[in-house]
Amino acid sequence: MSANTVALLRERLAALQPLEIEIEDDSHRHAGHAGARDGGGHYKLHIVAAAFAGKGTVARHRLVYEAAGDLMRGPVHALAIRALAPGEAV
Repeated sequence: MSANTVALLRERLAALQPLEIEIEDDSHRHAGHAGARDGGGHYKLHIVAAAFAGKGTVARHRLVYEAAGDLMRGPVHALAIRALAPGEAV
């Protein structure tokens, strides 16, 4: 299921027109965690998009959550987000 979830997440986040996007399934590090037992996975996201320019961290995360939509209430239990605008330090 995790490879499918990564593909779905990548597809949804395409709405932000990312210049860079990396999604890592980190679920194996959370074995036994309540969210993992319920079937939701843990993921790390690194994304660079012009949509983040001039926005703070909370606004950037909201854009990601909006784009991910219902994945955040099902297959994705936790998402560690690093959202940058073009030209920001990595």
